[in-house]
Amino acid sequence: MQKTASPRPSRTVDASPMASLAGLLREWLPRQRWFAGKDRPVTDLALLSMTELFPGCLHLLVHAGHSAVPAPGGAPPTGDCYQLVLGVRQHLSPRLGRALIGRAEEGPLAGLTIFDALQDPRSAQLLLERLRHPGAAGPLRFEADPSVPVPAGLVPRLLDAEQSNSSLVYGDTFILKLFRRIQPGVNPDLELSGALAGQGCRRVPAPVAWFRTTHPWEATLGVLQPFLRDASDGWTLALDALASGADFTAEARQLGRATAEVHLALASAFPSLSRGENGRTAAAMTERLEIAAHFVPALQPYVPGLRTAFGALATCDPGPPAQRIHGDLHLGQVLRAGREWFVIDFEGEPSRPLAERRGVHSPVRDIAGMLRSFDYAARQRRPWRPEWARRCREAYCAGYASLAGWDPRKKHGLLRAYETDRAVYEVLYEARHRPDWLPVPMAAIERLAVRGS
Repeated sequence: MQKTASPRPSRTVDASPMASLAGLLREWLPRQRWFAGKDRPVTDLALLSMTELFPGCLHLLVHAGHSAVPAPGGAPPTGDCYQLVLGVRQHLSPRLGRALIGRAEEGPLAGLTIFDALQDPRSAQLLLERLRHPGAAGPLRFEADPSVPVPAGLVPRLLDAEQSNSSLVYGDTFILKLFRRIQPGVNPDLELSGALAGQGCRRVPAPVAWFRTTHPWEATLGVLQPFLRDASDGWTLALDALASGADFTAEARQLGRATAEVHLALASAFPSLSRGENGRTAAAMTERLEIAAHFVPALQPYVPGLRTAFGALATCDPGPPAQRIHGDLHLGQVLRAGREWFVIDFEGEPSRPLAERRGVHSPVRDIAGMLRSFDYAARQRRPWRPEWARRCREAYCAGYASLAGWDPRKKHGLLRAYETDRAVYEVLYEARHRPDWLPVPMAAIERLAVRGS
């Protein structure tokens, strides 16, 4: 990706405004759907960076700590760094009522109203202008592909969807994803989509512009890409097919081919001779199982059976070489526009360390994620449609095999282990965030805990 940069006037704001913001953010952050520590009170807030993007709009990186709560597995208590874009005004327009964070009572911002600037159309448009004109704003760097023009005046709208980030759509032409949890390094959503574009892979919208920070460390903050305005996500399409009784196997097969196409392009862009270390992988999976069982007692009776799935990794077919993969593939991460499937959101599982998400893994991990997603979809309607899920799983694997040159269904030990690992992740997630959904992954746990299932 070609990068351009030209300096432009800006100033870094002194850290003292945090005295005005800390109390408000302690209350506001846990209510945001992208906040990862909903089950842990915010005990510490530290300002890592604050920059004035333009008058009345502040860009912040803050560290939210949970020092009073022990971390899973006995690890030291930790927290997360979050990216915030805050508006500061004397008075807030009634139409921005949902954006309100609060009124500062002390510090240098005392008496001013603080709000989420991403919900303000004017602030969202000015943010796009920063991306249209690459340059610097304090530690922030705005960069772009000069071959793709971005028109001025595109009307912004904030997507109201449950996700771990925030996305702004501009004129139904471009979509800007702002990463909320920030870790040092290049975010794979930018890295992999750019590399796939360089490989000529048309299954992924190519980055148009992006921005990053140089302080307190190098990190990706957001990516602008083309918006597929007429596309529907795979989850919605699958549920529609279930509701109408329509067959979904043709779509599943095409999706399998699309997944293989992306995997082949990633293998070409990031060559790796590693075949993975199944022993180390099995140990990591077992550790995640033990942690999940500690927090979700319903999982404990199945632990011995689930361990056999991970133990079998040591003796099973090692499968294809490890490579860069999507990392969090499911029906919600794919879009269908016309007759074509597109793959989006290459960030990986945001809860996992960035170094792990940027590492090489077996492509079976992606496949297992999609197979679990078919099962999730089938269980959204009563009576449960296990045959629908089975046909979609078969078709998806057949489509993948037709292009990849190997068949996931013939890697039984690998597939069972990775499906089990994914189901364990789902159990912990649902127990923490959506308890009513817990029976969905638990049904898979019951099946996978049986040797050879």
